[in-house]
Amino acid sequence: NAPVGRQNHTAVWTGSEMLVWGGNDGVGGHLNTGGRHTPATNSWTALGTTAAPSARSFHTAVWTGDRMIVWGGNNATPGGSGGLGDGARYNPVANTWTLTQATAAPSERYRHTAVWTGSEMIVWGGYSAGALGGIALNNGSRYNPVTDTWVVLRKDAPSPRFVHTAVWTGTEMIVWGGLTNGSVSVDSGGRYDPATDSWKDTQLTAAPSPRAYHTAVWTGKEMVVWGGDNGNTALNTGARYDPLNNSWTTTGTTGAPGVRAHHTAVWANDVMIVWGGNYGSFFNTGGCYDPVNDAWSPTQMDSAPGVRIDHTAVWTGTEMIVWGGNGGNVLNTGGRYNPAGDTWAPLQASGSPTTRYLQTGVWTGSEMIVWGGWRTVVLGDGGRYQPATNTWTAMTATGAPTARQWHTAVWTGSEMIVWGGTNNTGTIYNDGRRYNPASDIWTPTTSASAPVARRSHTAVWTGSEMIVWGGVQGVSPFYLNDGGRYNPTSNTWQSMTATGAPVGRYGHTAVWTGIQMIMWGGSGYSSSGYLNTGGRYNPGNNSWSGTSTVGAPGERIWHSAVWTGNSMIVWGGGSAAIDAFGDGGRYNPTTDTWAAMSAVGSPNKRLAHTAVWTGGEMIVWGGYFPYASKNNGARYNPSADTWVVTTTVGAAGARNGHTAVWTGSEMIVWGGQNGGYAAGTFCYTPPRTMQIYSRE
Repeated sequence: NAPVGRQNHTAVWTGSEMLVWGGNDGVGGHLNTGGRHTPATNSWTALGTTAAPSARSFHTAVWTGDRMIVWGGNNATPGGSGGLGDGARYNPVANTWTLTQATAAPSERYRHTAVWTGSEMIVWGGYSAGALGGIALNNGSRYNPVTDTWVVLRKDAPSPRFVHTAVWTGTEMIVWGGLTNGSVSVDSGGRYDPATDSWKDTQLTAAPSPRAYHTAVWTGKEMVVWGGDNGNTALNTGARYDPLNNSWTTTGTTGAPGVRAHHTAVWANDVMIVWGGNYGSFFNTGGCYDPVNDAWSPTQMDSAPGVRIDHTAVWTGTEMIVWGGNGGNVLNTGGRYNPAGDTWAPLQASGSPTTRYLQTGVWTGSEMIVWGGWRTVVLGDGGRYQPATNTWTAMTATGAPTARQWHTAVWTGSEMIVWGGTNNTGTIYNDGRRYNPASDIWTPTTSASAPVARRSHTAVWTGSEMIVWGGVQGVSPFYLNDGGRYNPTSNTWQSMTATGAPVGRYGHTAVWTGIQMIMWGGSGYSSSGYLNTGGRYNPGNNSWSGTSTVGAPGERIWHSAVWTGNSMIVWGGGSAAIDAFGDGGRYNPTTDTWAAMSAVGSPNKRLAHTAVWTGGEMIVWGGYFPYASKNNGARYNPSADTWVVTTTVGAAGARNGHTAVWTGSEMIVWGGQNGGYAAGTFCYTPPRTMQIYSRE
């Protein structure tokens, strides 16, 4: 499992693994834990904690070839200050820590820099908020891990600074930019030669404008500085510094990423990859800069990690690995970016969202997104599951809807729209949010002209609008027979006519035919409290027409319905008179007629199950029949009016109230309950065996 979410941590690349350590959890808690991620197996291993340095963030870490050296940092409590002047060496082979020598070590500090020369670690600059009373620093020391000794650097260094950058050229350390006392950004720097223990100033002519929170990489002959913040605004400018000629060359801005600070940058053999950061909002965009041609190209956004700042990035030799950071909440997710193929691959995280039922689930074309639901209390989180890589990606909590259940969710082609529902205290909502998985961003739906608050309603996507209808509210009349049409492009609601609408209800089903919405069944105002009536709503002319009751299935609730392309298939459910049904019917809206379905080979009766349409068959699976949940199902072919039982070999555990989506080749089942809450993600490929995808 991945380490817990964190920001302001460090990461180094060993040649085969990324080592992550330290940081803070975003609420004032500092960490002295970490993990090793192996891309070859997409797996995590915890770092040992025996003799590890104390918890901290804003520290530095370098890789020596066989050790990671962590040094300095801050362990302040909220509102306090606590610079540190110690560190330790981590041996990944033995999974052990050894403290670094304190004699001649630099004074306590954080937001400093450290580089590895091949034989020594050079620590320089930073900010001291402890015994020195809070000042920027321009001193440092060199640490030799073989002899465990420090040598103080010569004092004629550049002006004091912190949140600057430092690179190692092979013979010199170049420091540049940052903030000095009074938090004023600078455009100066210096070159330190450890062989002669001497400093030289970097050229000011044509240097980038003053800045901090920028990035710098070494290309083999130049240092490339880019982005950052000058105290008033973020930047997307930069320059290349040639130490041989002590000269600067401005980087082009055509095609460059948008302005940002707190991003990362790595040198990827022949290009600099910039990614993430923020300016007003968080980003998960980036760009590749080619210094030879002074040209930019964007990084792919498909499957990119969620937006974030204060994350880490390392270069493996073929890929950039991004991990952790803050995207509005602290993250323990990440991704691997391959610039050669311009592709992202997710990192395995700690697993799927917490177990639950009554959540919603949609299929995006490449991911299943589940959100909300119930697990002793209502939940306001979710996750994205990629079956191609068998991985989960957490969804940002920033801007997400309040926790809820009995809500609806539809997929628009680029966003999931969550709307309505209720919390565990009975509050019913008439608001919602749109979630964009490409950017991991939630956007509110307007409340202007929105339908009244409701739960247990239905929602369908027409190709341009979401139609919400029915459900229950907390005041009379409890059962609703109204709704609204939401257009995400204009972020507007349009009311639906009530003329000819069916009676109010909840627990019904609705499908979209391509030109109209068909809703059917549910519970509402009737002699028995259950319904076998329905209606067809045409948004083109804002009109309703009824569905025939001749030959219709019996009245019911918590059944399933799918659209085949020419008919709606209703199956299962329950009512007061019959606790559960094992039958259904096919409704043809063109002729307004029902056709019975064969009972031969059909699943035994149930409700709260799921049904998906494959393009040729309906697959029914799971559900509940007093007093037990089920883990079986069957496939129904409407053309032949025949059922084929689905295998139970390797099937998911019995459950109801779960979600199921069709990927184009597989049905994915997730969540639900069976007394407790059902765990695991399962895939069924007809007529193959059920296979476990992942388990919590």
